[in-house]
Amino acid sequence: MNKIFTIRSVFTIVIASLFIGFSVVALVLSVSTALFPETDSRLLTILSIFIGQGIIVLPVFTIIYLKNESFTQSFRLKPIPLNSIFSIVVLSLGTIILSDEIDRLIGMVLPKPDYIEKLAELFQFDTPLYALLLIFATVLIAPVSEEILFRGFLQQFLENHWKDVTKAVLITSLFFAAIHMNPGWLIQIYLLGIILGYLAWKTGSVFPGLILHSLNNGMALIMQNVQVPWIN
Repeated sequence: MNKIFTIRSVFTIVIASLFIGFSVVALVLSVSTALFPETDSRLLTILSIFIGQGIIVLPVFTIIYLKNESFTQSFRLKPIPLNSIFSIVVLSLGTIILSDEIDRLIGMVLPKPDYIEKLAELFQFDTPLYALLLIFATVLIAPVSEEILFRGFLQQFLENHWKDVTKAVLITSLFFAAIHMNPGWLIQIYLLGIILGYLAWKTGSVFPGLILHSLNNGMALIMQNVQVPWIN
C-alpha cells in the first residue's frame, strides 16, 4: 500500500472521506426536513447520522478497489483467534471504567456545557425505533467505519511510512478525537484512540479494537438510558 500512496494522498483520502460523510449527514438532514417537515427532527437527525457513518468508508473502499489492492491487507481485516475474544472483552471493560472515571474527574473541574446535555438527549431510547437506530448507528456502523478508516487504513500506512509506531498511533488518535468535535470528551476519546491503535498494531487486526469500540459505545448508550444509582 505504501508503494501506491503518498502520505499526502493518504491524509487527503481520510479528510475527503470524513468531509463526504459529514456532508451527507447535512444533506440528508436538510432534504428530509424539507420533505417531511412534520416528522420528528430528532428522528431525522438520527437517520442522517446513521447514513453518514456508513458513507465515510465508501471513498477509501472505492479507491482500494480501483487500485486492485487487497481489502484484507489494506484495512487490517485479519481474523483473530476465538480464544482471544475473552481477553479483549476484559480489557475493553477495564478501558471503559477508566474512561468513565476520567470523565468524572474532568467534570469536577470543568462543568459540562449546555450543548452536551442537548447532545445527550439525542441518544435517549424514547421509542423502540429510536433504540434500534441508535444501537445500529453507534454500536455497529460507527465502530466498523471508524476502525477501518483510522486504524485499518491511516494508522497502518503511517506505521509503515514513518517506521515509528508510537508516532503513528498518536497522530491517528489525534485525528480520531478531533473528528468527534466534542471538546468535553477530547481527552477520553484521545486515550481511547491510543488503546485502539495499540491493539491494531499489536494484533495486526482491527477486530480487537472493533470489539472495544463497540462495547464502549454500547456502554455509553446503556448509561445514558438506564438509571443505575451506584453508577450515576
